[in-house]
Amino acid sequence: MRADIGIIGGSGFYDFFRDAETVTVETPFGEPSAPLAIGEVAGRRVAFLPRHGVRHQFPPHRVNYRANLWALRSIGVRQVLAPCAVGGLRPELTPGTFVVPDQVVDRTWGRAHTVWDAVGPVVHVSFADPYCPRGRTALLGAGEPVVDGGTLVVINGPRFSSRAESRWHAAAGWSVVGMTGMPEASVARELAMCFSTVCMVTDADAGVEGPGVSHAEVMQVFAGNIERLKAMLVRVIAALPEPEPDETATCSCRRALDGQRLPFELP
Repeated sequence: MRADIGIIGGSGFYDFFRDAETVTVETPFGEPSAPLAIGEVAGRRVAFLPRHGVRHQFPPHRVNYRANLWALRSIGVRQVLAPCAVGGLRPELTPGTFVVPDQVVDRTWGRAHTVWDAVGPVVHVSFADPYCPRGRTALLGAGEPVVDGGTLVVINGPRFSSRAESRWHAAAGWSVVGMTGMPEASVARELAMCFSTVCMVTDADAGVEGPGVSHAEVMQVFAGNIERLKAMLVRVIAALPEPEPDETATCSCRRALDGQRLPFELP
């Protein structure tokens, strides 16, 4: 029951395989959102995990990001693809657009933001470039029209932005807004995992133009594009480089903990 690639599915994305084995993983941080479904895609062993649970029961601020990523790492996953639904902050980012961001801004609060909160050696990781370059390259080359680059701003939710907040985000130069991108990306970096995301724009956020967004609107647009997203992910999985052993990995994400004493061992 091992896998080297992990897919974390967002709102409206609750399954990925027709035939899958499931495994329940215990973690030091509690239960992940769901048991891991493991199958084969494009000749690769892949683990799928619905971020919000199989019944969408976990709101963004209640997702156990630490347990989710720890569970994936414990079965061998080192490369994570984490698609998510977002609002567009620029007029040209219309519903149905795919964006592969290269930066993130964290405006969440009250979430468990680190796995390294035990008393012991302090652990710092670089987060200047939050997304894996190899994962981004595979996403950009998957044959689907995408916007290359941009900033994802992550709000706490579960409410959507006020019009003033949305205009503020747009005025800052940010591209899209979501609720689940952090601390997911930073926890992955703390676990020396490669992490990248593709954002599906489901709406024009409140400050762009028109009426404010609704949950029903988000789910309708996501449902209309989910098969495009799944097909894209299959091509991305096929294009990702073969996994490297931890000891000789060359990607900078995988070397994030080099030279540091850790308060406990990673799986």
